[in-house]
Amino acid sequence: MSFIKKILFSLLLFPVTAYGNPLSIINKGYLIDSLVTVVDGAVAPFNQIQPGDTLLLKPGYRQNLLITNLNGSPEKPVIISNNGGVVLINTDSYYGISIRGSRYLRLTGQGSEEDFYGIRIERVAGGAGIGINNMCSDFEIDHVSIENTLLGGIYAKTEPDCSTPSTRDKFTQYNTIIHDNHIARVGNEGMYIGSTKYFGTTEKCNGRDTLLLPPVLKGVRIYNNIIEYTAWDGIQVSSASNDCQIYGNLVLHDSQEGYYSQMSGIMIGGGSKCDCYNNYIGEGKGSGIESHGLGGYRIFNNIIVDAGRSYLPLDSNERKHGIYVSDISVEKDSSVNILFNDIINPKSDGIRFESVVGRNNVISSNLILNPGSFDVYENDNTSYTGDDAYVMIPGLTADVTQKNNFKTRTIASAGISLTDFKPLKESPLIDAAATDLMGVTFDYRNAVRPNGVKADIGAFEYDHTQDIDTVDQLKNSTAYPNPVRSMLTIRFSSDSATEASLLIYDLSGILLMKEQQAYQPGGNQNIKVQVNNLPNGIYLYSLYCGGTVQSGKFIKIG
Repeated sequence: MSFIKKILFSLLLFPVTAYGNPLSIINKGYLIDSLVTVVDGAVAPFNQIQPGDTLLLKPGYRQNLLITNLNGSPEKPVIISNNGGVVLINTDSYYGISIRGSRYLRLTGQGSEEDFYGIRIERVAGGAGIGINNMCSDFEIDHVSIENTLLGGIYAKTEPDCSTPSTRDKFTQYNTIIHDNHIARVGNEGMYIGSTKYFGTTEKCNGRDTLLLPPVLKGVRIYNNIIEYTAWDGIQVSSASNDCQIYGNLVLHDSQEGYYSQMSGIMIGGGSKCDCYNNYIGEGKGSGIESHGLGGYRIFNNIIVDAGRSYLPLDSNERKHGIYVSDISVEKDSSVNILFNDIINPKSDGIRFESVVGRNNVISSNLILNPGSFDVYENDNTSYTGDDAYVMIPGLTADVTQKNNFKTRTIASAGISLTDFKPLKESPLIDAAATDLMGVTFDYRNAVRPNGVKADIGAFEYDHTQDIDTVDQLKNSTAYPNPVRSMLTIRFSSDSATEASLLIYDLSGILLMKEQQAYQPGGNQNIKVQVNNLPNGIYLYSLYCGGTVQSGKFIKIG
């Protein structure tokens, strides 16, 4: 018997004209009443939903929501959005929103300008915030807030079983896109993407022992999310074997439960091949970034602050590192390249590299400041000194080249700002990076790298001209300066003359400021707003321009 009764009760479903939504993809919609808890595309009336249609969720409180058997197309996904106000979920159930057996789907909280997070899952007493499973593929989740869950924030994976075509040879999870969400105070991982059982499990199928390999993920983008106070890892991505990027995320206070093997800000799990860059990871109890993947990827431009310092601070044997690399699933002769990171004040080692299977690994142009492991000790018949705490390679058998890393005990000797870690004038980091950038042509704030004679060590390029050129400016808006004290400039590009609106929100998604700009010619543009009256902290912004919307974040300092 199904554990979900597919009974549609108190159903109000009727066509409405899509109103005031800035997303040009929306052409029409169906209003879904707050009493509706199941939307099943295989059952009337939802079986009339076509690719490109939009389901508009009525604002206000509702119980959990099950979405199943909805299928758009590559060009016309089915859109599910809030309808001009905030959708709130507070439930005793085992999920807030569950998406099953669907493809080409987008769940977005951008149904109103006034709320950055138009869908808010306030509490899930029995389980996770959002679950995406049962062979879902090609989906996007954005502008959703999830808090106070018994289990994780977002689960996006399919585990194989004997009865469905869900094994690796029959199903692939394509295009997993999760961005601009807020996750806080969850009981397990902030995000659990892909199966951790990459090498499979043996199950009894029709009475025979059968190795079931989970599907791999191809085309993963995890970006611009804010994740706070997770019990376990902040972000975990496993079995993402192709075209995976984890970038621009803010991960704070991860691993609060101190659960063994589930303690990192970001975990590149077994079977993954993910570039991991431009993330800020701070004040967690776990290691900043753990790398257990296939190799063949880069970890760069990340800022990792106080990794593990608050975890059993008096017990030096409980080690937590800035970046940790293992051999769990590394493919023979593949490489992991660690470049241009700021690793500041980790509990134990700055970088601990334990992969001996890979080849031609590079650790280059990183700033490593004040790692905690400075005692002389012996291990594996090898004597280590305090200097090894910056980059620890146990047994010294790994094939690693180290180049131009700056190792120091004090911020003053690194010549960086106490507030945002940018290089100051005359910093020894300036023009001191290795010549080979290994494809890293931008820094943490998307300024062009190099910005001087040579590239700079660490996550930031020193601003020689007091101005920056953005990377891929036709696609991305950029906040400058960031951090900002008074005047914030959002730079963007438009193909034609257009009107722009800049909206600034606090971390909870509440609108604080709005700045309108009249029609301007196409090309590179900017919109300015005074933010000197905002308290110090982290803020979100949305830029509405020409029927599209771009989101980002900035830091306000004193």
